[in-house]
Amino acid sequence: QLQLVESGGGLVQPGGSLRLSCAASGFTLDYYAIGWFRQAPGKEREGVSCFSGKDGSTYYADSVNGRFTISRDNAKNTGYLQMNNLKPEDTAVYYCAAALVCGTIQDFAAWGQGTQVTVST
Repeated sequence: QLQLVESGGGLVQPGGSLRLSCAASGFTLDYYAIGWFRQAPGKEREGVSCFSGKDGSTYYADSVNGRFTISRDNAKNTGYLQMNNLKPEDTAVYYCAAALVCGTIQDFAAWGQGTQVTVST
C-alpha cells in the first residue's frame, strides 16, 4: 500500500524554522518526484517546492525561494522541506506528494495527510 506520512509541523514565531519530513512506504521514493504543497484556510492548494527524481532538479515557488530548501534521503525513503525565516503568510497545512515528474498538481497521485504549520507570535 502506497503511503506518505508528513511530520514536523507546529507553531513557530516569525523568523523561526521548521523541518518537515515525508516518509514513504509501500514504494521506493528514489525514482519519483517529491512535491510539497500547502493550503491555507479559504485558499486553494498551491505548490511550494519539488525535487525531481530523474535528475535531482529542484523547484521553488517565488514566495519561498531563498527561504525553503527541499531535499531527500533515499536510504531513509524520506523527503524533507527545511523552512527558514518563516512568515505569518506561510501558515497552512503542508502536504507532500509523489509523482513521476515535477508537473502540475494533477500529476501527483500519492498524497500524505498533511501537517499544520502555524507562524504566529
